[in-house]
Amino acid sequence: MTRHSPPPAAPASETDPELLSEWDRDHQLHPWAAMDAWRETDNMLVDQARGIHIWDHEGKRFIDGPGGMWCVQIGYGRKRMAQAISDQVMRLTYTSPWTTTTEPSALLARKIAELAPGDLNNVFFTTGGSTAVDTALRTVQFLNNRLGRPDKKMVIAREKGYHGSTYLASSVTGKERDKNRFDVETRLVHFLPDVNPYHRPAGTSIEAWCDAKVADLEAAITELGPENVGAFIAEPILCSGGVIVPPEGYHRRTLEICRRHDILYISDEVVTAFGRLGHWFASEEVFGIVPDIITCAKGLTSGYLPLGACIISDRIMERMTGPDQNVLFSNGYTYSAHPVCCAAALTNIEIMEDERILEHVREVTPHFQARLQALRRFPVVGDVRGMGLLGCIEGRPEEDGGNLEAQRRLGAMLDEECEKLGLLVRPLINMAVFSPPLIITRAQIDQMYDILEEALQRVTDRQSA
Repeated sequence: MTRHSPPPAAPASETDPELLSEWDRDHQLHPWAAMDAWRETDNMLVDQARGIHIWDHEGKRFIDGPGGMWCVQIGYGRKRMAQAISDQVMRLTYTSPWTTTTEPSALLARKIAELAPGDLNNVFFTTGGSTAVDTALRTVQFLNNRLGRPDKKMVIAREKGYHGSTYLASSVTGKERDKNRFDVETRLVHFLPDVNPYHRPAGTSIEAWCDAKVADLEAAITELGPENVGAFIAEPILCSGGVIVPPEGYHRRTLEICRRHDILYISDEVVTAFGRLGHWFASEEVFGIVPDIITCAKGLTSGYLPLGACIISDRIMERMTGPDQNVLFSNGYTYSAHPVCCAAALTNIEIMEDERILEHVREVTPHFQARLQALRRFPVVGDVRGMGLLGCIEGRPEEDGGNLEAQRRLGAMLDEECEKLGLLVRPLINMAVFSPPLIITRAQIDQMYDILEEALQRVTDRQSA
């Protein structure tokens, strides 16, 4: 891979890279750190980024396949964004969301309400996706307490769903293969079996699989008692679980069941909102549903600043409202509706509108997905799946497919070969997932998939050596 000089717009760090890595190892605890080796881990030292690329401290350029963490929609290095953030910092850095409002937060709340489906017109700003999910779950609790239904609190979720890292959000997360040494609230949640069509029994049609997965929800409600179930939380696509696309009609049918039993439907669009599938929100435009609550974050600011939102329907807000003067919706964060973050989100939306980025995603998606499907020809590939600018390669180890260590080795090999060739992917056990910036061009899509093909060939050769 040709080495490229970093873009000249900003000087490289003056601090010695080796010293930075040493300080990182000695003092910084990263997310999902391996406790047996965290002080020995050398994380890539990223120096600069522009467009869809990042540069490490040695000047090597990489395509950012994961788009940061599913979030860098408009790409890196936007001067318009930097100016908007700077202007807001100089105008008003912070004010308490408890007693004041600001122009950016009021404008953004109205804009989100305009973009969201149906009657989802009420926006509670949070610090990110986890706190947006926490707010959604607390809304379920608040609502049922207000309605005199203190037992209607159980949340139904799916295995392989990911909803965040705070206590409530992690409790409804179904990443069953992660070794979790944290406590979770097991009394709160009931998990449904895997919805991934790739894992359906041999001879089972997609339609029959969908019927079975819908029946899972109905059976769980019957078992738990509808009087005890407050909400069903579902990602339109289970992204961190491996870009799992449920069968067609699944979301619409599960929403109908929830409506029948007065169970709130929470659509976790932290990844899929703001353009990832070519629409502001995927729930209605892609999957044909108008949920009770939508959570979003990530692409809301394209990762330039942290911000999330819990969007609640008018129907639910009306049921939560009552004459009791001393009942407060006592949920909030110091940085709720932070004016600088809201200004960044407004600018992000403006850039996406001005540059017709959603239309661009819809235009290049067929090519992106066609190149993805072509990877099936490699013998180490068990499945490929995706939608919009989301993709996943699920590897098939030569050893027993249920052997976790064999699966991890295969995923690590693919990650290693991609990195050598100048592409970052996100490894998840035996899977590699990617969600590049939405500004990626057709030519850059081809470059990304050319690297993936070369990496898969190298992995195939290594396994057969």
